[in-house]
Amino acid sequence: MEMWMTWGMFWGAMGALGAGAYYVLVLAGAAERKGKRAVDLGGGSITREQVRSSYQKYASFFEKPKQIEAKDNVPNFVDTFYNLVTDIYEWGWGQSFHFSPAVPGKSHKESTRLHEERVVDLLGVKPGQKVLDVGCGVGGPMRAIAAYSQAHVTGITINDYQVARARSHNKKAGLDNLCEVVCGNFLFMPFENNSFDGAYSIEATCHAPELKDVYAEVFRVLKPGHLYVTYEWVTTPLFRADNAEHVECIHGIEHGDALPGLRSYKQVGEIAKEVGFKVLEDRDLALPPAKPWWIRLKMGRLAYYRNHLVIALLSFLGIAPKGVVDVHEMLFKTADHLTRGGETGIFSPMHLLVLQKPEEGL
Repeated sequence: MEMWMTWGMFWGAMGALGAGAYYVLVLAGAAERKGKRAVDLGGGSITREQVRSSYQKYASFFEKPKQIEAKDNVPNFVDTFYNLVTDIYEWGWGQSFHFSPAVPGKSHKESTRLHEERVVDLLGVKPGQKVLDVGCGVGGPMRAIAAYSQAHVTGITINDYQVARARSHNKKAGLDNLCEVVCGNFLFMPFENNSFDGAYSIEATCHAPELKDVYAEVFRVLKPGHLYVTYEWVTTPLFRADNAEHVECIHGIEHGDALPGLRSYKQVGEIAKEVGFKVLEDRDLALPPAKPWWIRLKMGRLAYYRNHLVIALLSFLGIAPKGVVDVHEMLFKTADHLTRGGETGIFSPMHLLVLQKPEEGL
């Protein structure tokens, strides 16, 4: 069975769909009903007319992630990526743009919350302390962590559309007194030295052209003696660079997630040490006894087909911008690469580092 239906099949489906079924699909299409609706899908801060051309430029730039020469342009294209995908992520996945281990007896939403609350337990932050979310997206983790810890959480994201979405969600959740979001590049953060009691990043620093640069910035703004917890995307000990299938799978993940080359599990801890951190914990949370994090992707394949049908129809009717179909198709293919990476064990999106900034003078 082909991954995507042919146009002949598409038009046949359109003819059979009917107006009533169309509205059912539009209203029921969202996995996260409190987030975006299908009819609201757009291109973030990109105008409707620029969505398709922006996608084409993005796809070309990340065609060979490890061979990107213009590293300085990576943040701009990561910004473009999140303009293109944020609405789709919220609509089809939720407000937390990350994975989590499946927990028996728990829903996807509950498993996600537990994965986020683990950060608080590792940091040991107390009510009223200041915590930094490095690459906060639309703030799903931020709100869970603020509610659980009662700490003040400041998030930074390079994408101004995500800033607006996060602030709106914070207010609706009644957490705007504990959560704030700023627009900025985490490679050059607009914060004073030694200003946070804790910091974390959840599957975000993988977008950095050089991991050392973002770790150095976190080190700068963190108070001496305090902790930084990060979940990193890495290739695992099972990855073989001489295995064509492994390479193709990792390349698919990089291309579809705006990554300028995945790091190996060995590199991340060493890079942290280079900038001055003490590594307290360095392990893969995806390993057994953890349950597979990619189960949600496999279970969602039918929803992906359904959602693609909805998006194609909305684009044809002029409700969704041209190019959104291309973006959704890219994400579908990327989900397949991620699933293969998880099943083969060559990729993990949750390699844990617990890092400490040494006390001054030590």
